Amino acid sequence: MKIAMLGQKGIPATYGGIERHVEELSTRLVERGHEVTVYCRPYYSQVKDEYRGVKLVRVPSVPTKHLDTATHCGMALPHILARDYDIVHIHALGPSMFANLPRLRGMRSVVTVHGLDWQREKWGTFAKWVLRRCEYTAVAFPDRTIVVSKALRDYFNQTRDVILTYIPNGTVLPHVREPEKIRELGIDPGNYMLFVGRLVPEKGCHYLLDAYRRLDTDLELIIAGGTSFSTEYVDSLHAKSGERVRFLGYVYGDVLDELYSNARIFVLPSDIEGLPIALLEAMSFGNCCLTSDIPENLEVIGDCGATFRQGDVDDLTARLEQLLANPQRCHAMGDRARRHVLETYDWDGVTLHTEAIYYSLLRGF
Repeated sequence: MKIAMLGQKGIPATYGGIERHVEELSTRLVERGHEVTVYCRPYYSQVKDEYRGVKLVRVPSVPTKHLDTATHCGMALPHILARDYDIVHIHALGPSMFANLPRLRGMRSVVTVHGLDWQREKWGTFAKWVLRRCEYTAVAFPDRTIVVSKALRDYFNQTRDVILTYIPNGTVLPHVREPEKIRELGIDPGNYMLFVGRLVPEKGCHYLLDAYRRLDTDLELIIAGGTSFSTEYVDSLHAKSGERVRFLGYVYGDVLDELYSNARIFVLPSDIEGLPIALLEAMSFGNCCLTSDIPENLEVIGDCGATFRQGDVDDLTARLEQLLANPQRCHAMGDRARRHVLETYDWDGVTLHTEAIYYSLLRGF
């Protein structure tokens, strides 16, 4: 099959759960003999022409918070419509507004909903209104709609009275790494708690900083992530941090693997998620994980980690104190988490299920 992917910032993924999803899916589809083209934004993807067999097409955008995605998709569509793709796979709510156009040219379109983007604090009233309307386009415009979590499937069933296809994110058997590069950064292995993610309000890093300041601990807090049109929020995080808080910016590759491999505790205090890839990755490395109790996090962590009440800094502080006081419990949680996630969330399985959806559409089912 000839497959195009649109909506993501690009690959190879440096930050962003959608980008990681598209990289893992597209490269595996190429390994299975398909021709895959991923549309990339020049500021994100520095690789030209091809990555691990995936064709890359760099299309510009107006790189502002409100115009980035819409202008990129709008500029990519003429290129897509001039080609002979079999499948156009669109990622995220907003880009789903374009999902009917490939069908006019005889192509099949698929939308994957990775989260309810209108819930994110960075959007103003009008942008939230538009994104909420895109729930309709995500369901009505493509030939098939996929959601990455059971919580999203339940939401659309309740609000739109539709049963959507559930295909979760995945993870891979990790490469546990010795702390070489992080030592060079001055990070003491095993003596830090870790946050990984975009520094935007819905990820809840401010809750973690508030709780950390209350702890009596020698552990550092390592924050691996950067801005996503959220400079004021990032500045507020820096303003409330102390000398034992390290902001690394976006990290990936060996450095990120080393951070996961040598963390004492991984914390995901988010208010909103789709299906959190950072949590899947942390669990695959055997981290002791502490998350907010939103349904999307509970779906992943089950009884293999600890949770706190969403947005409750007092409860977050208490849970951190309990985990720090009981290293044996932390170790047992990490072992359970690793086994669970590697058995349940598998990119190869995600790819086979997605490929089956494509084939069913081309056969008219």
